Amino acid sequence: MLFASSIRNAVIAAMKDLYKVSIDFNDITIQPTRKEFEGDVTVVVFNLAKQAGKNPQVIGEEIAAHLKTHASEVQSCNVVKGFLNVVIKDAVWLTLFNDAADDKSFGYTEADSAFVHAPVLVEYSSPNTNKPLHLGHLRNILLGYSVAEILKATGNHVKKVNLVNDRGIHICKSMLAWQLSGNGETPESAIMKGDHLVGKYYVEFDRMYRDQIKELVAKGYADDEAKKNAPVMLQAQDMLRKWEAGDAEVVSLWEKMNGWVYKGFDVTYNMLGVDFDKTYYESKTYILGKDIVNEGLEKNVFYKKPDGSVWVDLTDEGLDHKLLLRGDGTSVYITQDLGTVKLRHSETHFSKMIYVVGNEQDYHFKVLRLALKKLGYTFWDDLFHLSYSMVDLPSGKMKSREGTVVDADELMNEMISEAKRITQELGKIDDFDSEEAKLLYKTIGLGALKYYILKVDPEKRMLFNPEESIDFNGHSGPFIQSTYVRCKSVMRKGVTVDSLKKFADYDPSQYSNADAKEKELLKAVLKYPDVLKEAAERYSPALIANYAYETAKLYNGFYHEHPVVDELNIETSLFRLKLTEQTARVIKIALALLGISVPERM
Repeated sequence: MLFASSIRNAVIAAMKDLYKVSIDFNDITIQPTRKEFEGDVTVVVFNLAKQAGKNPQVIGEEIAAHLKTHASEVQSCNVVKGFLNVVIKDAVWLTLFNDAADDKSFGYTEADSAFVHAPVLVEYSSPNTNKPLHLGHLRNILLGYSVAEILKATGNHVKKVNLVNDRGIHICKSMLAWQLSGNGETPESAIMKGDHLVGKYYVEFDRMYRDQIKELVAKGYADDEAKKNAPVMLQAQDMLRKWEAGDAEVVSLWEKMNGWVYKGFDVTYNMLGVDFDKTYYESKTYILGKDIVNEGLEKNVFYKKPDGSVWVDLTDEGLDHKLLLRGDGTSVYITQDLGTVKLRHSETHFSKMIYVVGNEQDYHFKVLRLALKKLGYTFWDDLFHLSYSMVDLPSGKMKSREGTVVDADELMNEMISEAKRITQELGKIDDFDSEEAKLLYKTIGLGALKYYILKVDPEKRMLFNPEESIDFNGHSGPFIQSTYVRCKSVMRKGVTVDSLKKFADYDPSQYSNADAKEKELLKAVLKYPDVLKEAAERYSPALIANYAYETAKLYNGFYHEHPVVDELNIETSLFRLKLTEQTARVIKIALALLGISVPERM
């Protein structure tokens, strides 16, 4: 937080001068002043009062008097019920603003060389190859991409990684349904993206399965027995065993259908504007996981049941017994996760491994960390599960196997179409050529989608409302984008060829007429590095998203009350133009961390 260090040092000096008491730097609590009080930073006095043996109100007033005399940056102070609110001098803010305007790397820290050899790995997307990406995946992908970009901006060496769940019973379900009813259908013959085609057969398997369960129940089977003995489920399980045994026919079908899916995924990732430094495949790492499970058996930290299945006892850690390998030798998710994380650590020696995975897997990642700890791997404590809540629809929870999901490709296209409709209704793009207009619709539509998802704290469950997301006047991406465009328009009109040199040489630290709206906006602009730091510490793009919105809102309030260019007062014009320029700058770099582009005009 701006001024936190200098105010702490000033309070330490005051405590020593006034009461002969030595206070540790970290024992002083500093926080932003609440909006209803006058001040920029607030010192919590209660702990200081205890150490000085005085009433909080009294000690607050005495420290305030000392700060006003000895701290050069302090303009004034006020004490409210044990909280010392400090007002920083305008000249100090203006000097910081001038420094920020001249700093080409404002809010960005270059990666330290030490991080290059111990990167932070961020895993996101992690799709299954039995279905296309959907709205739930979008929250995962956008969150992971943004966290990676935020960590990079704060000086971390980051590697974005993906883990494709390309094997297992769920993959075999799609394969079997295609084999039984596909009649050789391909993405080309169906005129369908490959991931959509494979997802179609995942839904078809579920239809077959439910029909067979009903038939067995009608024949007198108990429901549980019917589920276990449905022919298609038995066939899928047999197909999985054949795949793990390397059956040539099954492996060939698996390669063909997964190939369709990968091409489809690439189209979606490209449209979304996200990337990965490396992609891992479960089919390549589950065997490594089996080796680790055997290692655990040899070390007697895992145990085998009579049916041949392997388990880990975590009751001493407050959990239960967890399956690591099935009795028939086939692996489970935790098996490949053990293999993947060991491989990644051997390749990168990561300093942190961040898994962006929904909160329904909280238990899974507790088990993963504890299993590694029992095995003696020191990097178990470097694993972090960035747990996020699900995305709901007005109609309820999405279910892939029942085909009730919101498809990611369709949603993106619908958002772009809606952006086109609204933009054309506003009628402000008559001079755009077709390609420029097409890019604008995409920028607005995808910006609306990304912002709506990322503005919500990851831990909170969210209800997706497409209409709200694209409201040009609401808490939305398009509102922030339009504010950026307004800033750029003001700059184009205000900084002419004749005034360009004056603007380039202008020093805003000398401005002496800033009013409340100007100062509020200036302080918001300068707050960006603090928000970025907190967002990195909390792995929360929502902090960046809401900062961008609040800053855009402040600019619009300022703009509507102040003529930016005042022909009768050149200095005021130059200051307001500089303020406009820096507002546009922080909006652009903040949105970029969310994967959102800004148009230069709209």
